[in-house]
Amino acid sequence: MAVGASAESTLWADCLLPEAERDRSPVFSPLGEARYALGLETIYEGYLVHHGRPRLFAPPDDDTALLLGDYLYAHGVARISALHDVAAVADLSELISLCSQVRAEEAEGDGPLWAATAALLGREALDEARTALRLHADWQPLETAARSAAGDHAVDTALAAHAARRG
Repeated sequence: MAVGASAESTLWADCLLPEAERDRSPVFSPLGEARYALGLETIYEGYLVHHGRPRLFAPPDDDTALLLGDYLYAHGVARISALHDVAAVADLSELISLCSQVRAEEAEGDGPLWAATAALLGREALDEARTALRLHADWQPLETAARSAAGDHAVDTALAAHAARRG
């Protein structure tokens, strides 16, 4: 992800953290299918650029952070779109939209939303759980779905890593 971004733009290259400070640990991709891993982690890095403490980048100002985060969102979605999985792309659209809602409302639930989406990406299995978050700020059905699909230990690990990076 970092190499590709820096090759695409000197602006992104200038935003990279020094090599020794980069954290290449995946957060949510271990919960799901390997074919989605790079795209999902690219989108997550964009989310962290917008709303947390990124693992690979340190944009110098808010304008650059906005552009870089949007670039990473788009690049991650493009990676998953290349797999020709319309349901996965629809899930990512819901993820990005609901994360924006959660952040705007200063509510909880982005971690379980990420975990459930990663664990069940492309399976069209999250409509009711997402509706509970969207309408009632109830993230518990998302966490339950993630734990059912990926297991307690994996979800606990992902949520702890997310909590450490969430802004």
